Amino acid sequence: MASDALTTSSYIKHHLTNLTYGQFPEGHAHAGHWGFAHSGEEAAAMGFWAINVDSMLFSIGLGVLFLALFRMAAKTASVDTPSGWQNFVEWIVEFIDDSVRGSFSGKNPLVAPLALTLFVWIFLMNLMDLIAVDHIPWLASLMGVSHLKIVPTTDPNITFGLALPVFFLVLYYSIKIKGVGGFFGELAFHPFPKWMFPVNLLLEGVTLIARPLSHSLRLFGNLYAGEMIFILIALMYGGGMALGFFGGLLQLGWAIFHILIITLQAFIFMTLTIVYLDMASQESH
Repeated sequence: MASDALTTSSYIKHHLTNLTYGQFPEGHAHAGHWGFAHSGEEAAAMGFWAINVDSMLFSIGLGVLFLALFRMAAKTASVDTPSGWQNFVEWIVEFIDDSVRGSFSGKNPLVAPLALTLFVWIFLMNLMDLIAVDHIPWLASLMGVSHLKIVPTTDPNITFGLALPVFFLVLYYSIKIKGVGGFFGELAFHPFPKWMFPVNLLLEGVTLIARPLSHSLRLFGNLYAGEMIFILIALMYGGGMALGFFGGLLQLGWAIFHILIITLQAFIFMTLTIVYLDMASQESH
């Protein structure tokens, strides 16, 4: 994948382009036909109905892996002789439970399972960033696949897909617990006096809408930047033995540091979900 035929810019662009399936736009040789885009420009021109196949494949696959691993721990659970995997899963569950107890003041049986799912699933998707950027795409190229991004959370479609359901849950519980009047009152009558409700509504409305944006873009931005650094380090391997050796040291150091980043980003996304749902579950005053 990092052959001499690719320039530095084309190498970076290639690794940042998803395997996208959609309808070719007007003006293209295959206009009106459905197929895979061969460049980021083609993918962007395909519009809303194009789908990033690699993001969907890896995100769903890792979700299935998460369910299978935790199901295995549940089926083989033993009180007398717990396995190492069972102890690890129980530790994660206790960690999530403590986080929910510390941040969620109400009673909602959905919050803890949702927090567990988001944390583990996002962590697994982030963990793909530690796989060398060229290995899996190179194997895919042998099978005729032109582009392949293996880190789903470097795709804003995936991070928005995670944040929007949380946002809809916040709206649902806000209206369910506070009522339509109470929910509207929070938006229109705070923080300024009631006669300034247009200003309040504007400020609180913008704040409300900004939540899913910041929720998703924070995760996307950090993982995208991390992946970009790995790609830049990979370019050093083509600059001779000395530069390649230095790149290897940089890659090792960044990978070790990146373990903290991928864990922290999963934790932040989960914690914000708990906090948003806690705010939605509090009675209006």
